[in-house]
Amino acid sequence: MNIISSAFQEGKTIPTKFAYHGVDGGKNISLPFSWSEIPPAVKSFAISIVDPHPVAKNWVHWFIINIPANVTTLVEGASQKFIPTGAKELLNTYGTLGYGGPEPPKGSGAHPYVATLYALNVDKIDLPEKTTLSEFNNALERKTITTAKVTGMYER
Repeated sequence: MNIISSAFQEGKTIPTKFAYHGVDGGKNISLPFSWSEIPPAVKSFAISIVDPHPVAKNWVHWFIINIPANVTTLVEGASQKFIPTGAKELLNTYGTLGYGGPEPPKGSGAHPYVATLYALNVDKIDLPEKTTLSEFNNALERKTITTAKVTGMYER
């Protein structure tokens, strides 16, 4: 399985318009993604974007669960507007529902934003809006067929 973003290349900088409101020029527009080479047994997908930088301490920028198996894209700006029918966005670490873009502390260096696509063997995961990263990972643990990742960088 493979996941890409038309907004950035693997390991390269995420454009500022996708950054959180606190960043000068940040518009908090959710990143676009597309995926391919999907295993035939997939019943749904989930996506996370997490910043594992030591300063960020696994800051969650986006959780989406219950993406139907026939969906292979999320358009730019999808959060809260164009999420696939049946899919559900959860709270991010900012405490808001849906996407929360990069906003690393100034001077903390380049932060990696790891987008992970989970191919699941179930139609639906039942999680509350307020779900921690460990709860998310535990819920997907025995339901994940495979994963794919793409990482973008951002620095202030």
